[in-house]
Parts: sequence; structure tokens; C-alpha cells
Amino acid sequence: MAVARIAGINLPQNKRIEVSLTYLYGIGLSQSKKVLKGLGINPDTRTKDLGEAETNRLRDFIEKNYKVEGDLRREVLSNIKRLKEIGCYRGTRHSRGLPTRGQRTKTNSRTVRGNTRRTMGSGRKSAAEKT
Repeated sequence: MAVARIAGINLPQNKRIEVSLTYLYGIGLSQSKKVLKGLGINPDTRTKDLGEAETNRLRDFIEKNYKVEGDLRREVLSNIKRLKEIGCYRGTRHSRGLPTRGQRTKTNSRTVRGNTRRTMGSGRKSAAEKT
């Protein structure tokens, strides 16, 4: 039993193949279902139960038809870099670390801005402690 390895990622052995394909960056659940339907593989089979031939077919199909992992990450980063270089609104929002899709920033988006507040009592010393 060999470890199923697609695009440099080891797929989890004890999960259904439908779910374990989603561990690849760029493949979600709906894409995973399409791939398995196209190849005629039962989505309920566990990754460890796949045969060597099925694993190879799956690997070849994904690498030919989908942009996943490193290539996709590189493309997304280059798109963001292009937006920053041309100086458009979305690019400036990316460079400032603010929401880019029109969300409000007065009350929400604290985590994006780095302004995480704790509860009121956090960091306080207990009343029994001497100061």
C-alpha cells in the first residue's frame, strides 16, 4: 500500500477520496466530485483502498486539467502584485492590509487590520494578589 501523492501532497489515508482530494490547494469539494465522476471512481472509497492504477489515473488527470498547488499560488500572488504595481484601488487595499471587496471597516475587519481586542478582564491581576 503506497501513499497516494498528488502534486507533491500526501493525501490522508483514512478519509474518503472525495474529501482527501480537497487537501490539494485549488481543488474544493465540487471540483473533487467532478474529477471522480469523470474518472468513474466511487467517491465513498477510502484513499488507502485505491489501487495503484486508479491513483495514477487520478494524478495524471489532475496534473493535466487543473492548476493546483505551487502554480496556482504563484499565479494568485502575481495577480496581486500586478494590482499593486498598476496602483488600482484593490492593489492599494492589498498593500495596506485592508478588505478589498467593499466590506465596511468601521466596526468589522479587526483581524485583518491587526486590531484584535481581548475581553475586558484579560490581563488583570486577581484581587487576592498583592500589587
